[in-house]
Amino acid sequence: MAVLFETFLEWKEYCDKKKVPLFQPVLDYEIREKERTQEEIEEALNKAYFVMRDAVKTGLNEDMTSRSGMIENGGKKVKKSPINVLSEEFKLLIARALAAKEVNSCMGRVVAAPTAGASGILPGVLVTLQEIHSIPDKKIHEALLISAGIALIMEKKSGIAGAVGGCQAETGTAAAMAAGAITYCLGGSIDVIFNAVAITTQCMLGLVCDPVAGLVEVPCVVRNASAAAIANSSSQIALANVSGVIPVDECVDAMGEVGQSMEDRYKETAMGGLAATPTGKAISKRVLISDIDIIDSSDE
Repeated sequence: MAVLFETFLEWKEYCDKKKVPLFQPVLDYEIREKERTQEEIEEALNKAYFVMRDAVKTGLNEDMTSRSGMIENGGKKVKKSPINVLSEEFKLLIARALAAKEVNSCMGRVVAAPTAGASGILPGVLVTLQEIHSIPDKKIHEALLISAGIALIMEKKSGIAGAVGGCQAETGTAAAMAAGAITYCLGGSIDVIFNAVAITTQCMLGLVCDPVAGLVEVPCVVRNASAAAIANSSSQIALANVSGVIPVDECVDAMGEVGQSMEDRYKETAMGGLAATPTGKAISKRVLISDIDIIDSSDE
């Protein structure tokens, strides 16, 4: 697959020169690479956003208990909580991000954005943003294209998988995508959008990937909710014209450098961090024994 842009600066310069909105070259790229019409791409975006909204709905209305037992209806519990730390809208943001990621942990249908392990962030953010600000679906679809463009550049510059660069690369990229989407929907310029991405990347820098028992459940689900909150705070900061100081390309390069220097035990191997705690090891042993029992029973 051809590269969209090597850098965020190249993306901005292209849009400035051609006098096109930020999403346009991403749409053109999709049409060219997928060999589909604009109408077909728009329909695909519509379907993707439907699946995102459906994941939020499913996670908040159906039983979300994973086979390991580590995930147990966290989204619903947050939504029903009588205590609001900030506001009802903030609580719903957190509940929705949890719920959508729990659908993934319970083997439901999600949109990998950019990965299944980070699949709760964009749904939680976009559904809440649309509800609060009455954003039309068309604008959301354009924001999805922009978020995809952000992911394509970050994938090339720093990687987007926990196994490559830690959780900073996975939930960090998803949070950056979400921050860019929010900022675009609320009228931010290209500079402001990319500043939101830069600030988000700074906030997520250094986060390890340490899934307990090797499952994308703990701490992955709660990190989706935290990343959704960071995306919103970064967008708020950027929209107030507060500079992240370090340009977005340099921030993403720094993420790549940190990821490369990170020890393998912190890259989705379940050998470090929370996975290596006494409780994490005990859960891993219990889950492994349970899986063996299920396999043995099915063979009889």
